[in-house]
Amino acid sequence: MAQLKKNDTVKVISGKEKGRQGKILKLFPEKQSALVERLNFMKRHTRAGGKTSQQGGIIEKEAPISLAKLILVCPKCSKPSRTGNRILDDGTKVRVCKKCGEQIDN
Repeated sequence: MAQLKKNDTVKVISGKEKGRQGKILKLFPEKQSALVERLNFMKRHTRAGGKTSQQGGIIEKEAPISLAKLILVCPKCSKPSRTGNRILDDGTKVRVCKKCGEQIDN
């Protein structure tokens, strides 16, 4: 699947959030999904907690979005692009932007 990591900036390429960008907060590899900052909000109806004095009501929070709907935004050229791999001289493997050819990982 896509080579996405936490704190990557991604763009949504399909669905109701199409065209919007956000930062990955958490990845769920087993579900092939990610939690993206300020995207894909859902409403959760909660009941007031008795002893914990939690207030009831409708809470809005981010829901996971499929990795198939996300594409990485290159930090160098600021364009959404696919990624490739390159092995450096010291043997470390880094992600590379397919559009500008620049290294994404530090």
